[in-house]
Amino acid sequence: MSSEQRTVNGSEARQMRTVAPAKINWTLEVLGRRDDGYHEIRSVMQTIDLCDEVVVRKEEGGRRKEGAGSVTLVAEGAQDVTKDDPTVKAAQDVTEDDLTVKAARALEEATGRALPVAIRLVKGIPMAAGIGGGSSDGAAVLRCVNGLYRLGLSTEELATIGAGVGSDVPFFVYGGPALVEGHGERVTRLPDVAETWLVVVAPPISVVDKTRRMYEALSHEDFSDGTRGEVLSQRLRQGEAVREESVHNLFERVAYKVFEGLETYRDALLAAGAEAAHLAGAGSALFAMARGEEEAREMANRVTLPEARVFVARTLGAREATAVTD
Repeated sequence: MSSEQRTVNGSEARQMRTVAPAKINWTLEVLGRRDDGYHEIRSVMQTIDLCDEVVVRKEEGGRRKEGAGSVTLVAEGAQDVTKDDPTVKAAQDVTEDDLTVKAARALEEATGRALPVAIRLVKGIPMAAGIGGGSSDGAAVLRCVNGLYRLGLSTEELATIGAGVGSDVPFFVYGGPALVEGHGERVTRLPDVAETWLVVVAPPISVVDKTRRMYEALSHEDFSDGTRGEVLSQRLRQGEAVREESVHNLFERVAYKVFEGLETYRDALLAAGAEAAHLAGAGSALFAMARGEEEAREMANRVTLPEARVFVARTLGAREATAVTD
């Protein structure tokens, strides 16, 4: 029985919970700028077990009125990776710009009905680090609300709705490894990779309007035909593991100009024994591959930089990355 059909004591579930995993990009290429102003990307993305937790509870009598909402949200954990202790709890005001709220609203619009919910979000993923916390939270809400209200929407339908919420939301609806194209709206599942251990470093570096600045720093010479992503996709379909030399992110050339001091964290990872330090998404987080959990933990223990947040994580397959429980 699927999570959408699960009941408690013979009645419908009143709440559902799921993890909202972070992601890394095994490859990230930009093919060019589109007529609509967005950039055409090709990227092999991968969910990892550095996660937020999302709990969604069904609320009764929630008809949305002007000036009122059918969605409430409380967040716990770090609100600002540069300042906050991740163990400190903080309430977050509901705004229509929050991707969890946008996701719930998008489902209401798509189904033409009020879907009143209370969302509890426990943050574990550093914010604005390029590893997808907000987008993953949005996808988690789509999964939970779909199950709570037994909407019966398929993964493909949820991903289509998610594309209107945020560029990375469709990927997180699928989870696991996937080839992501377009502006993020085209997602092709890939076979789960062999478990791979990673060290993720989130520097205390914040840049206003980061993504726009990263794209503006690119030149036409940075654009490509997406071959690296296609080649890695084919290798994964053949059951091969991700090799160090397969990892590629076009933003690495400009990241060390946009994020002042980022090279300090790269050098610390290398000094700790990493074969290479890779940029995660549009940054500023970095990650390194390890040959197993023990090596990853030893490497992480050797990264001793003030204020840096260091995590040991492993890759997550699609089923584990999207599981919903009541």
